[in-house]
Amino acid sequence: MECKLDKITINYKICGEGRPLLMIHGYYPDHRLMEGCMEPIFAQRIGWQRIYIDLPGMGETKGESWIKNSDDMLKVVAGFVEKVIPNQHFSVAGESYGGYLAHGLTALKGELIDGMVLICPVVVADHSKRDLPGHCILVNDPELMASLTKEAADEFGSMAVIQSQRNWERYRDEIMPGLMAADKMFLQRIQNHGFEFSMDILKQMKPFYKPVLILTGRQDSSVGYRDAWNIVESYPRGTYAVLDMAGHNLQIEQETLFNVLVDEWLDRMEMGRKWFSYLASVGE
Repeated sequence: MECKLDKITINYKICGEGRPLLMIHGYYPDHRLMEGCMEPIFAQRIGWQRIYIDLPGMGETKGESWIKNSDDMLKVVAGFVEKVIPNQHFSVAGESYGGYLAHGLTALKGELIDGMVLICPVVVADHSKRDLPGHCILVNDPELMASLTKEAADEFGSMAVIQSQRNWERYRDEIMPGLMAADKMFLQRIQNHGFEFSMDILKQMKPFYKPVLILTGRQDSSVGYRDAWNIVESYPRGTYAVLDMAGHNLQIEQETLFNVLVDEWLDRMEMGRKWFSYLASVGE
């Protein structure tokens, strides 16, 4: 599907019906990253409309030259929300850079956001200032790695903490297509010259009293896990989890725990809806 905004057309996909849940992928991949990890959770759950966006320069959304920085990226996402789900309450799930944009959305549209999931979120935009563990491989599979092309082995090997056939197949199907399609020159320009918001998101934000889930990987050498602890107090109803045997592809490497924790977040969201419905009925 296409959403035509001023000066840009956004590619997106909608699954299901019900309460809107915006899915924002990370930097370089596309909507398939979020679709791959989230759709299995909704196989047994109804009442949610999942909205998967391709960010500018990723997937099938063109990286327009006027987009110079993350402020512009956030404006695009906010404009998309206003066009696709105007004046509606919604929830948001963001992975890596998508988590960074989700922070920005809470500053801009917090009154409309009912809850949030942050998967290995970017908290500190400047890579040199992140508190990171070193990359390590906890489960090595030499036969698998030898069976891959050099390019695939380098891509998968640079991120994987758990090398396994299933993890490789999910990485191949959910992440690599986006990496191949990405407008690398466009993305590198923003990464080098405008990756950090011009505003301090934490200072702009009021405490967010809605259900939140923050998932981090103990072996995540891309964004780490310590920086995310520094934002916990902004989310009084936030669950914060550090998962062992998980790097930056936590949603793949700790699939079972990921599914359980996101499912529990959805339970909290639905419990809140029932509670507010009850209050409304009592008021009547």
